[in-house]
Amino acid sequence: MIFTSWAFLIFLVAVLIGYFSLGHRWRWQNILLLVASYVFYAYWDWRFLGLLIGVTAVNYIAGWLISRQPGNKRLWLGLAIALSLLVLGAFKYFNFFVPGLVELLSVFGLHINPISLSLILPLGISYFTFMAITYPYDIYRGDLQHTRNFLDYALFVSFFPTLVSGPVERAAHMLPQFQSPRQVTGNKINEGLWLIAWGLFQKMVIADNVGLIVNQVFDNYSQFYGMDIIIAILAFTVQILADFGGYTAIARGVARLFGFDLVLNFNVPYLALNPSDFWSRWHISLSRWFRDYLYIPLGGNRKGNLRTALNLFVTMVLVGLWHGAAWTFVIWGAWHGLLLVIYRLFG
Repeated sequence: MIFTSWAFLIFLVAVLIGYFSLGHRWRWQNILLLVASYVFYAYWDWRFLGLLIGVTAVNYIAGWLISRQPGNKRLWLGLAIALSLLVLGAFKYFNFFVPGLVELLSVFGLHINPISLSLILPLGISYFTFMAITYPYDIYRGDLQHTRNFLDYALFVSFFPTLVSGPVERAAHMLPQFQSPRQVTGNKINEGLWLIAWGLFQKMVIADNVGLIVNQVFDNYSQFYGMDIIIAILAFTVQILADFGGYTAIARGVARLFGFDLVLNFNVPYLALNPSDFWSRWHISLSRWFRDYLYIPLGGNRKGNLRTALNLFVTMVLVGLWHGAAWTFVIWGAWHGLLLVIYRLFG
């Protein structure tokens, strides 16, 4: 169920009617939204609901253990992150890393038969895994208290507007919104409808039409030369911004209709003045996640220029890998890491 489909429109209207019919009984509203979110996910493939609930449960239990046993909090956090990333890696990266490992071992004379798994990539796994991890991590850092209501946390992880393509929200930002009554004012409804309309325009009018040019050239690139290639590349930059920015605008608008505020995810990134400014405008929620949950724990910029450069480069390579299990994404991440290192060192 994608945001631009009639099925989603019918689904959204039905959930809104049920939501507002419950009045100010916000606990029941949360239960309705949780059920709706699981229905939304099951519409794609019900078999992966167990995976979503499992990742949710692991990180919730870890948060509870961290709050109860602060002396072992690093252990519980490490186990939660390891299990969550193991699930993500198995589904998304197993068939990417295994052939490379087999080829590397063959260099040293170790010849083994590669193993491949025919796994379907679960919808939104990169998003809900990263969001789930923020819960035990925020409790570990003291930014959040453990919530006794598992359903509130489950709703945060599976909230259907953010489940498919973000933004990558944090427990410390969203849980307080789920744990208190919401006031859906006329201004919020107007803002929500505007964001939805703007997102649909970006996706269906700009991205889909520009994509016709991109697909024509990229699918048969050997038949095109010079200016045709340049136009297609420039068109692609418009397409990916309008497509991704459109989806997240719709997500923010839908959440606003229910009284929730999601973070801004795109802020005219192509008007950025430098590589650092670009990543403060492009996929803001993801870049901040990697900054706060990876770059800073690695040492950030606190251990000299060489370590800062290494931390930046490693972080951006993993940002590239997060986007997809292919060497093109790794190279793309490494390129941006190199740009950030050069800008950091030389300005």
